Amino acid sequence: MRFLIETYGCQLNVAESSALEVILLGRGLEKTEKAEEADVVILNTCSVRKTAENRVWGRLGYFGALKKKKKGALKIIVTGCMAERLHEELKDEAPFVDEVVGTNSKNDIPDIILGKGYEEEEKYSFLPSYFKEGSWSSYVPIMNGCNNFCSYCIVPYVRGREISRDVASIIEEIKLLDSKKVREITLLGQNVNSYKASYQGKDVDFPTLLEIILPYMDNIKFVRFESPHPKDFSDHLIRVIAQNEKICSHIHLPMQAGSTRILELMNRKTTREKFIALVDKMKKEIPDLTLATDVMVGFPTETEEEYEQTLSMMEIMGCTEAFMYYFNPREGTKAAAMDGQLDDDVKIARLERLISEQLERAQKIKKEKLPFSSNVIVLGMTRDEKDRYLGRNAHNDMVSFSSSIALKEGDYVNVSFTDLSGNTFRGHHNG
Repeated sequence: MRFLIETYGCQLNVAESSALEVILLGRGLEKTEKAEEADVVILNTCSVRKTAENRVWGRLGYFGALKKKKKGALKIIVTGCMAERLHEELKDEAPFVDEVVGTNSKNDIPDIILGKGYEEEEKYSFLPSYFKEGSWSSYVPIMNGCNNFCSYCIVPYVRGREISRDVASIIEEIKLLDSKKVREITLLGQNVNSYKASYQGKDVDFPTLLEIILPYMDNIKFVRFESPHPKDFSDHLIRVIAQNEKICSHIHLPMQAGSTRILELMNRKTTREKFIALVDKMKKEIPDLTLATDVMVGFPTETEEEYEQTLSMMEIMGCTEAFMYYFNPREGTKAAAMDGQLDDDVKIARLERLISEQLERAQKIKKEKLPFSSNVIVLGMTRDEKDRYLGRNAHNDMVSFSSSIALKEGDYVNVSFTDLSGNTFRGHHNG
């Protein structure tokens, strides 16, 4: 039996799909990349934006036609956040789908495929490992769900309340990954720094968890985490990042908006002043800090002055990366029903200016870094220049470099950079 997994949305979905793939391979199934060869298709879906759901509806149309062509000899399973949110609608609108499996029951999919049946789970459960054999980089989910209920966000409704993974389980996975010579891990959670658990009779928060797991890393060189919430970014966490070189000092800190009034409407539980104070403290205490962020424009009732506050906040942050988008109402959230919805042309114009200014700013920041040296994980050879390697450093910079010795994917090397081409630093391996 051959299976195909298509994954949409967040890194946690990617991690869960990887774990599911490993389990299916262990049960004797074969993986295929071609839909026409598949006996089972699994769509691991996302509901954060309407566009993600639209993509899935389009793919379902394709797979429905393929199933008809194969005279029913294709099992179609839809799982993930869209399955959780639109469970009955999916069954009604796409009756050719065999199973609609909610977010808490993804782990039962192997049994479903093998005809053993399942019952919808009330509580999310973590798998022992999310490692894909042969990978040099791995996601490590440490929590699931969200308690914040930002007014624009569907996640708490489809992922449920926050639940933290057992510390011992995380340690065991770190030990496994290090033994497999994994070079980079990313700790995952919808609100990763609100992690709370107990271990050996003591309470463990996110920075304490980092302190616990770091001693188990030898081959692992880079530790990243996604996505933190500003309200939970403690002084303790800042100290742990500052004092441990393995924790990458490239931090994704979602800002969303630069106006206190808009942040309040978003239910972000912070203010402009608190956010600026946090950024200032991080820049002061974390050596060689770079920042990435999420930012939204065109939220209901956003004025031109408040939009300018967002632009000025971006200048204060000085991000090398930013995920920028305009407000897109999600059915079922408070913001979708708010008065003062802005016209699309206003939102698009604001987003275009935001993107233009950010791209210019990021280029300036990167050029000012030159020349410099940094440790890099090798990703492989470049596509266009056969004598150069691609890599990524602790600041999530994409890099291209030459080397006098042969390297392989996953090698950890030091590179000197002297030039910038687009967003890619260019240099030479110091080997």
